[in-house]
Formats: sequence, structure tokens, C-alpha cells
Amino acid sequence: MRKLWTIVLLATLTACSPGAPEPGATAPAPPATGTPAGTPGSPAGTATAARPGEPQDVATGLAVPWAIAFLPGGDALVTERDSARLLRVSPSGRVKEVARIAEARPDGEGGLMGVAVKDRQVFLYYTAEQDNRVVRYAFDGDRLGQAKVLVQGIPKGGIHNGGRLALGPDGYLYATTGETGDRPLAQDRDSLAGKILRLTTDGAPAPGNPFGTLVYSYGHRNVQGLAWDEQGRLYASEFGQNTWDEVNLIKAGGNYGWPEVEGRGDDSRYVNPIVTWPTSDASPSGMAYAEGSLWVGALRGARLWQIPLAGDGSAGEPVARFTGRYGRLRAVTATPDGSGLWIGTSNKDGRGSPRAGDDRVLSVRMS
Repeated sequence: MRKLWTIVLLATLTACSPGAPEPGATAPAPPATGTPAGTPGSPAGTATAARPGEPQDVATGLAVPWAIAFLPGGDALVTERDSARLLRVSPSGRVKEVARIAEARPDGEGGLMGVAVKDRQVFLYYTAEQDNRVVRYAFDGDRLGQAKVLVQGIPKGGIHNGGRLALGPDGYLYATTGETGDRPLAQDRDSLAGKILRLTTDGAPAPGNPFGTLVYSYGHRNVQGLAWDEQGRLYASEFGQNTWDEVNLIKAGGNYGWPEVEGRGDDSRYVNPIVTWPTSDASPSGMAYAEGSLWVGALRGARLWQIPLAGDGSAGEPVARFTGRYGRLRAVTATPDGSGLWIGTSNKDGRGSPRAGDDRVLSVRMS
């Protein structure tokens, strides 16, 4: 059952208000618990939850690692948002620059963001001169080859550029976009802003998309994380404004309410989130599924949220892990065997307080 939060507290909490950047520097906060957003009076479901082990450094001295995608063999590609560098990082800590994306124009919350890998192809989401784009590259294991722009014309802004890329279990590519602070765009199905997009690896609308376009779901403010559970259900993490951050269970064609609703709205036109947090506790970014739980990196909240899932996809009580220990957490990706995570900090993004060794990629095994 949802905990009651005082009106005074809610009025002071800001995750990312219109026309302003995402939350500022984080001070370590006492652990707090998120809220399953199920129907009042009904259980959210339970699941046996794994426990994360002690994080270990994989790589240090990075600058805003935004996304992580594993390659065959265990190395990973890591994007740096503000430098526009694509790095290859090995489990032993070796870091090699694969490319610097010349077309990327890092600015504000934009830059080199999402990365996904399929066969000998790499997909990147980046902010260009006039727009945000999804681009496919040939990849020989050492360097990027020929580029093909798959999606262009995604609105760009100083804030809310979306940026997450992920290959779904259906073999299609999913991309998240923000509404760039122009809130009505989220409800405009003819705009690519404030949406989750679903496309083929050649850039066409994926078969079965609800509107015959790239748009898979809409009414989003700024989706930052995507993950699928073992049953193939898609979840997304999303920044709120002043009151509630969210995790949503995504349905094809679903309208997630922004800007009409923040958090739970109990309006049949909009899909309610399955989890909400006060915005001071989260600013949820990268997300992964592993060992029966969703794992969500929190920027302002400076912690890793664990959300146990029941067999029906409902959320149990979220648990805060590593609160304040590593600062702002942005990238979260499950290891190829599904038994652990790689996590990237974001303390050099202008809103955090860098520590010795930042930014870093951490490895967490489940115990």
C-alpha cells in the first residue's frame, strides 16, 4: 500500500522541471523505500529476491559512461556522453578507444548516449547538430566501419533527449526519446519526442507496431531505462517532474500520461506505473533485469534500486542498495550470463561530486 508523503515534502522535491536541467549534485541521503503502484488495497505480488554482492571496480578514470552493451566474449562497449567516445572495456579493466563520434554534439543532457550490439553491427543513439539520431555501424571488433542513419529528426534539446537503445527478445531495436521540455510533444503521436520507438535493424517501423509508425508507446517525459523480464515483458524507467519518478510496464500503443499525469493518475486513458518514488530518491536512469528483479540506477538518489518482480510482472517493495556510496548511478546492464551487473557512475556530468577514480564502471555479482 502506498506510503503517505506530506504535501510539504512533495512540493520541494524536483527531479527535472521543465526548462531546467535534471537534478543537481547529490548529497548522500538515508535509505528510502519506493512504492509499488498497484491497485490500492491489493498486494503487489512477491518474489524471491537475490542480494547483490560487493561492487568491484572494472574501469576507473572515465567521464560520464552513459550506456554499456556486452560483446561476445565478455568485453563491453561503453559510451561516454560528453566526450563522444566509444570505448571497449574488458572485465580485467583494459580500456581501448574504439571511436570518437565526430557527428555527435554533446551539450546539456545530449551527446553520445545509447549503444546496442547485434552480430557485427553496433547501434548508437546520439545528439547531432540539428536532431537526435539512431545510427548503425559495421563493426569488426576493433573499429567502426560504414555508418547508416536509421532514424533522424528526433527532436533535441538541452534537456530530455531520451537516448536509451536496447535489442528486444523479438529481435527489434527499441529507442527511448524525451520531450525536450516541450511537453505537448509527448502526446503528439506524429512527433518522435516523448516516445518509445520500435524499429527493425534497417530503421523501418517494426511489424506489429500499434500505429504503423516507429512509435510503440507515448506520453513519456524522458525514458532512461529499458529491460525485459524472462517472460518478455518490457519495463521502462522514467524521470518525473516534481513529485513521482516511475517504472512502467510497457504495452504496445499505451499512453503513459505525460504531461497530464505524473505518477499514478487513476484515469482510464493512461497506463499507471507499477512503481513510483519521490523524486529525491531516484531520478531513475539505466535499468536491467537479473535474478528475478529489476535493477535501476538512481542519479539524484545516488543508489541502486532493486525491484523484485512476481510471476505476473507486478512489483514487490523496492529496496535501496549502496545508498550514497558511489554517487550518481546512470548505466546499468546485466552481464551476459544474467548473474550480475555492470554499473556506470555519472559524477562528472556537472551535477555530481567526483571522487577519486571517477567516473567508474563497477561489477556486481549476485549472492
